[in-house]
Amino acid sequence: MDKIIINTEKAPAALGPYSQAVKVGNLLYTSGQLPINQAGELVNDDIQKATAVCLENVKAILEEAGTSLDKVVKTMVFIKDMNDFAAMNEVYGKYFNANPPARSCVQPGKLPKDALIEIEVIAIVE
Repeated sequence: MDKIIINTEKAPAALGPYSQAVKVGNLLYTSGQLPINQAGELVNDDIQKATAVCLENVKAILEEAGTSLDKVVKTMVFIKDMNDFAAMNEVYGKYFNANPPARSCVQPGKLPKDALIEIEVIAIVE
């Protein structure tokens, strides 16, 4: 089974030696997306804005691979402060409102660029 690298200019470039996403078979694995907007700025002043930016980046990568948010089967959310869980969920729920994917959400010690949130997904590509 071949490994296909997916990259798009509509999401931030990788900050290190990794790809934005990798497709294997009919599954797409994205790297964690930080809240870095199209202007290359870290959106780190509000968890809801940051969540939306992360998910827009994920959406752009999914679309580049020929899939969409409704094909996401698993998300992993890394949140700087679990006290922001409810506020994050308000925005997250707007992106995954029907038949949401399975999800993990953890508060790690620290995220790259000291970001408020990072989100990665696994999606089906047909």
